[in-house]
Amino acid sequence: MGFDLLTEVAPARPATGDLPSAGPTYRAAAFKDGAPSLEGVTTLLEVFDRSVERYPTADCLGCRPVADGKAGDYVWWTYKDTSKKVAAVGSALKELGIAAGAKVGVFGANCPEWMLAMQACNRMSYTCVPLYDSLGEDAVEYIVQHSGASAVFVSQKKFAKLADALAKLKGQVKVVVYWGESDEACVKAAEAAKASVHSLEDLMKLGENKPCDAVPPKPDDLSTIMYTSGTTGQPKGVMLTHKSVTAQVVSLATYLGQFGKWGPGDIFLSYLPLAHIFDRTAEELFLHLGGAIGYWRGDIAGLVDDMAALQPTMFVGVPRVFDRIYARVTSQVASSSFLKKFLFNYAFKRKLHFLDQGIKAEEATPLLDCLIFNKIKDRLGGKVKLIVTGGAPIALHTENFLRVCFCCPVVQGYGLTETCAGSFIAIPDAKGMCGTVGPPQPVCSFRLESVPEMNYDACGPEPKGEVCIKGESNFSGYYKDDKQTNEVLEKDGWFHTGDIGTIVGDGVLKLIDRKKNIFKLSQGEYIAVEMVEGVYKKNPMVEQLWVYGNSFKSCLVAVVVPVKDKLMAWASQHGVQGTFEEVCRNSDACDHVLEVLNLTATEAALKGFEKIKAVYLDAVLFSVENDCLTPTFKLKRPQLLRKYEKEIEALYSSLG
Repeated sequence: MGFDLLTEVAPARPATGDLPSAGPTYRAAAFKDGAPSLEGVTTLLEVFDRSVERYPTADCLGCRPVADGKAGDYVWWTYKDTSKKVAAVGSALKELGIAAGAKVGVFGANCPEWMLAMQACNRMSYTCVPLYDSLGEDAVEYIVQHSGASAVFVSQKKFAKLADALAKLKGQVKVVVYWGESDEACVKAAEAAKASVHSLEDLMKLGENKPCDAVPPKPDDLSTIMYTSGTTGQPKGVMLTHKSVTAQVVSLATYLGQFGKWGPGDIFLSYLPLAHIFDRTAEELFLHLGGAIGYWRGDIAGLVDDMAALQPTMFVGVPRVFDRIYARVTSQVASSSFLKKFLFNYAFKRKLHFLDQGIKAEEATPLLDCLIFNKIKDRLGGKVKLIVTGGAPIALHTENFLRVCFCCPVVQGYGLTETCAGSFIAIPDAKGMCGTVGPPQPVCSFRLESVPEMNYDACGPEPKGEVCIKGESNFSGYYKDDKQTNEVLEKDGWFHTGDIGTIVGDGVLKLIDRKKNIFKLSQGEYIAVEMVEGVYKKNPMVEQLWVYGNSFKSCLVAVVVPVKDKLMAWASQHGVQGTFEEVCRNSDACDHVLEVLNLTATEAALKGFEKIKAVYLDAVLFSVENDCLTPTFKLKRPQLLRKYEKEIEALYSSLG
């Protein structure tokens, strides 16, 4: 089987004993001989130093000062400014006794100070250990203890959580550096835990007075341990070397270079957590390109205003962000006049038709863009020339909406923390990319492995199976956890993602299922729960949804957070009184939601055993804060079961 975008570099593997069959190994056709490289650039210190040398006066890091509750214009540090600050921070840490190879934690929302800490780690051969800004006290304590961090950078807002954790760590952390206003109680608590506490300003003064040379890392040295939030158990520490992250950065730069010029003058908005690999890699990429990184204020309510002020040229997001944009715009269209709705829908269908033919976004319907879509594009600042979505699969209707309304290419990428983010990414403006994650990046090769228990055959005429990835960007294992490492990483370098994919079109990957999120009902039928949830989430009544079943039950039930406006409109029409919370408790409302959900299931041709038989309505959104979602907004299924255990039991009891 031939694919224009792929080159076969190894043949298929037949099944032997307990080992399932695997399809051929493929690379991107343009990089059949291996990944691209950049002479003299094998570590993240070399990535940054190269850009400082090439673009010393270009804007590097920026933020918006807030005075009297009002945000001002972006204020920028140049690459040369940033390099001096990084050198001062690194010198001070060495002066305070932090030796090469030490683990250094960073805890706080995205900001220039966060990046200073990370680049100082790269400069002095420290291993950066990010902490999710949304993690609670227990996880902070676990990660600091597990990683063996001897220094931690922390924002003023997160200092109290860190101080509580330090009290239990028996003097492990030797140095704490905080940015923002001083909190005397937190400082005293950290000092009581035997840490030397410094403001970032004082630390930099120390480094300026006691300068020292860089301690350059080697390519195989650990750059970072990124703790994945996980949906079960304690977080896992993903070990990524300088070689791994640098290889990914060079690969992504090569990808971008095929479709246009990127460099000084291009701007990236940093708002997704820097502690997550998606944003971390994107920011390292922009530093490599000589672009500018502007940080949001850390307030979701001000994000649109930050975008308008910054005018980014690349916008990176996760499906949840784009789903909200889609819902907001389509709701405004739905409430507009008949004429405006007609014009929008006509323009949308016409432009989508041309885009699906492979016509470039800016060339598809320039007149309609001027009349209708540029007004929507302006919500992202008006200068975005590429939108990248990742972190989870995006719904097709949302992807099409972005392609049409934002007047620029929209590409979906795919990767994991273990593969240093983007292993696959779609080709801008190319026909047949929508709904896929594109071909493999230059840095890696991939193959599909059969999953017999799910009837996925990687060697069939329509190959389907678990996506396995190999390449320089792969992680080297889970920190202090050989057991879990050996479960997913083969000795010859193949990483098992747990995601099910199929190769379509000219050689692009489409994700269709999740190997781990399957379970068997009592009658023996397998349920691919994420696929089922994906169908139901298309229903406009659904804000959020969690589908549950197990091998002791014969059917599925669900917890649904309904869209408030739609449920309340139904309640008004049917004489159901009360608040949103009270309507959610109404049995007629539950019956109505179940009915409309299963209309969607029928339209999608779900099998009978894949249909939900009962629902519980909750007015409270699943969130990171209530422990129902990971920081990348994936469902935490064990936690959801604990939270709704009584409600689930009641649903099954009602079914008899």
